[in-house]
Amino acid sequence: MRLLRRLRARAAGEAGYVATIGGFDGIHRGHRLLIDRARRQARSLGLQSMVLTFEPLPKEYFAPENPPARLTNFRERWRLLERDGPDVLCALRFNDLLRSMGALQFARMLAAGGVQAVVIGHDFRAGYKGEASAEWFLREGPALGLAVDVVPPVLGDGMRIGSGVIRTALAQGDLQGAARLLGRHYSMRGRVVLGEQLGRKLGYPTANLRLARRQAPMNGIFAVRVRGAGNGHGPGAALGGVASLGTRPTVGGRTPLLEAHLFDFAGDLYGREIEVEFVARLRDELRFDTVDAMVVQMHRDAQDARAVLAAV
Repeated sequence: MRLLRRLRARAAGEAGYVATIGGFDGIHRGHRLLIDRARRQARSLGLQSMVLTFEPLPKEYFAPENPPARLTNFRERWRLLERDGPDVLCALRFNDLLRSMGALQFARMLAAGGVQAVVIGHDFRAGYKGEASAEWFLREGPALGLAVDVVPPVLGDGMRIGSGVIRTALAQGDLQGAARLLGRHYSMRGRVVLGEQLGRKLGYPTANLRLARRQAPMNGIFAVRVRGAGNGHGPGAALGGVASLGTRPTVGGRTPLLEAHLFDFAGDLYGREIEVEFVARLRDELRFDTVDAMVVQMHRDAQDARAVLAAV
């Protein structure tokens, strides 16, 4: 999968694109349908498949002080897509210029950048005040050289699958419901950074990940599986553990952080990219009166996490 930061005119002999367009936060089952449809059409037409997305996400841009919780940061979207995604990921910078484009200008930008067909959801909107709707593309796209395929809603658990529904499920601790809509367990990914090493001193060394998003979709203590630990474990090996996602109020933390303790693991994880898969939510994040009281609860959390992981 290639990464483009802008749409550019095609070189002579270079294949054009079948592009699916959107935020793609979470890469859920609905997104997968769009991506798979674009890939199939691209193969049949001898073109390249493209996911065209935006950074920051438009909803983050319009609400910078209080953006919606983000399911996937850019690294996470890239990793999810490179497994079985498009030929090209194009991440356009969402700014005043892009938000002010009218529908016609937006569509012409696509065509000038080599896009020959678009695969979009029924509720798609882009351009100034959302002028470039699915209905607009169906009506105007062919005259601009754009074939248009509009995909109907994808349903799961009796509702339309969307990033907002998944955010709600995660915020309510319904990880199994979120997993059904995503098509996989929800996870976060990043490189392990050096922390304060308090967990090591307390007998629970943790791999610390910065969240790389303004707001996480959930917090609390979780039973998890961790991939990418290395140290003799294969790249797909999943190691059980317990994780805290929050600000660590007992020790005066302020910045949200993901801390994962891997069971029965001895090794150095600093600088390694790992994926933390959330299996079950155990409890809320709490503020304890003493560190000793927190350690007692950490023992309980580890026992609970082991029991949950053994049962699934």
